[in-house]
Amino acid sequence: MSMQADFKAFIMKGNVIDLAVAVVVGGAFGKIVTAFVDGMVMPLVTYVLPANIKWEEWVVGTFRIGSVLGATVNFLIIALVIFLVLIKLLERVTRKKVGIPAEPTTKICPACLEQVPLKATRCKHCTSQV
Repeated sequence: MSMQADFKAFIMKGNVIDLAVAVVVGGAFGKIVTAFVDGMVMPLVTYVLPANIKWEEWVVGTFRIGSVLGATVNFLIIALVIFLVLIKLLERVTRKKVGIPAEPTTKICPACLEQVPLKATRCKHCTSQV
């Protein structure tokens, strides 16, 4: 195959398209979380800081603690949402029903202890009547 055909086959794979969609949606979600943290969470931090200092301007020596704190809160919120949605929700959706045993399709031959189908009248291993 030519390089162009190989590249087209690679791009048309489902996982590549899913990854592209995930990156775009993840970028948009990151902007929403950043806006939430900057507009609602971090203003609450200003009540803890010394008077008349915005959280973005909080500096200790030459270190910009405010911007690091904002980025850390952004990361923690995004990580929490990803954990709740991808791990817990998908685990709950894909969890198989526990406690409902499957109906047996075989029985045990009393003579040779081999498994035989439920509808069988003779064991295929020892030919005894089941």
